[in-house]
Amino acid sequence: MNKNCWLLLGFLFCVSIIHSQNKKSKDSKTKVNKSKVITLQKDLTLKKDTIQVVDTAKVVSQYGELKTTTLHKTNTKDSIVYVAQDHPEVSKLDALWKKELYSAGLFDTIHKSITELTYEPVEYVDLPTDTLKARLAELNARTPFNVEYNTSLESVIKRYLKNRHEQLERLMALSEFYFPLFEQELDNQNIPLEIKYLAIVESALKPRAKSRVGATGLWQFMFGTGKMFGLEVSSYVDERMDPIMATQAACKYLASLYRVFGDWDLALASYNSGPGNVNKAIRRSGGYTNYWNIRQNLPRETAGYLPAFLATMYIFEYADKHGFKPKKPEFAYFETDTIKVKQMITLDQVSEYMNINMEELQFLNPSYKLDIIPHIKDENYVLRLPLDQVGKFVSNEDQIYALAQEEFNKREKPLPKLFEAKDKIRYRVRSGDFLGKIARRYGVRVSQIKRWNGLRSNNLRIGQRLTIYPRRPVVSRSQKKKSVKTKTKAVASTSARNSKVYTVKAGDTLWSISQKFKGVTIQNLRNWNDIKGSGIKPGMKLKVSKS
Repeated sequence: MNKNCWLLLGFLFCVSIIHSQNKKSKDSKTKVNKSKVITLQKDLTLKKDTIQVVDTAKVVSQYGELKTTTLHKTNTKDSIVYVAQDHPEVSKLDALWKKELYSAGLFDTIHKSITELTYEPVEYVDLPTDTLKARLAELNARTPFNVEYNTSLESVIKRYLKNRHEQLERLMALSEFYFPLFEQELDNQNIPLEIKYLAIVESALKPRAKSRVGATGLWQFMFGTGKMFGLEVSSYVDERMDPIMATQAACKYLASLYRVFGDWDLALASYNSGPGNVNKAIRRSGGYTNYWNIRQNLPRETAGYLPAFLATMYIFEYADKHGFKPKKPEFAYFETDTIKVKQMITLDQVSEYMNINMEELQFLNPSYKLDIIPHIKDENYVLRLPLDQVGKFVSNEDQIYALAQEEFNKREKPLPKLFEAKDKIRYRVRSGDFLGKIARRYGVRVSQIKRWNGLRSNNLRIGQRLTIYPRRPVVSRSQKKKSVKTKTKAVASTSARNSKVYTVKAGDTLWSISQKFKGVTIQNLRNWNDIKGSGIKPGMKLKVSKS
């Protein structure tokens, strides 16, 4: 075989090797691509689980003048709860994503300040004036605020340290949930991060906080100011109570105030009392623009506003020097996520079907005034859940929505008879009842029922009596009962008109009492009973006629 033949054979051999390698490479790529496809279980369902409810009954046996109470009978009943499942493969990805979140520098910094505390909590730490002056000078050097020592500021700081240690420690724990959100928005709009302490002064980090003049939310927006910065308020939703939307609006508002005054101290004073009051204080002081020089000319609340802010900043910044050791919250803001709702659903339905604590859902979704998430075209209303619950909800959402709709369809239609806001009823707990179900029936919050009845947990006993002040129409259980109640009410009404003395009941007002007696006015009731203003209490005896 000549040389040319050998060269040809060698060339063909090389080509075959290259082709073989390319085929292996393609096969391996195909395998890699196949490995990225996650096969989800098709038979994943919203399962029901059974828990046992123990119902105990007591009987009193009487022997002559002696009474003996003995346990008569104990019944164990089954109650159905829902258990949502998630796709395990996708759940693993959630775990990896959460691990990635934990590596964020800001998140680590916040947790480090708590986990590495070595100081034990103390009732009060003596703070020498020289030490305070040195620390305030250090704060002044690293913040754009005028953190200068003065006796007023020293007094506020020491009072807080002495009298508000426990409250501040609880706020520090709560701040771990909200501060990452605040800092992110503040940084986006190039605003000093120390402004995050303003939310503590404004609302004690309560998203549903409402002042006596109507300022609402974490950042205490009035209705008009909130509308100006894009916060909508409706019967269902108050965006002033939404942590993200309200924080974005607060950043825009503060940025606009800083553009006016060019000074963060005056911007904060304006945030509290309005730019007009700050401008008047500047005029009255003779043109000074330093907060401490115009302070005496500001409204009383605003005069103490900046010292409270600076005192809070100092204590948070030097918490480790004063023995604060707050507890870590159950989860942080970055450990939650949102789901856009596809139909109307209530928080207690989510609580029931997902087996999530109702208070936790209210904490994560504070902007829904009635604990109802509406579904409206072109509106993005979302449900916020802890990350470990998001996958479970999405994997079972069709069944959850179907159950919610089924419950809506079963609800009784309201009759003309409505309870007034302050009317009180006594409700007897029946088998299958839970606080969320009862609250939904009467249009109130679980937290309200617990407060009205002094409940420390969500546990109920069958037969237990609850005091409730309904906000929703209540329908009689049968036409027969309705008829009896109507007759009884008519007799009681006639008796009330004929009587000359009326006993005040819980929820009564002078106006509601005057409506029960023909020809009687509020002023009549005041004159006949020597009442000033509108102060009446349950149990009071009121004259309802002149004679």
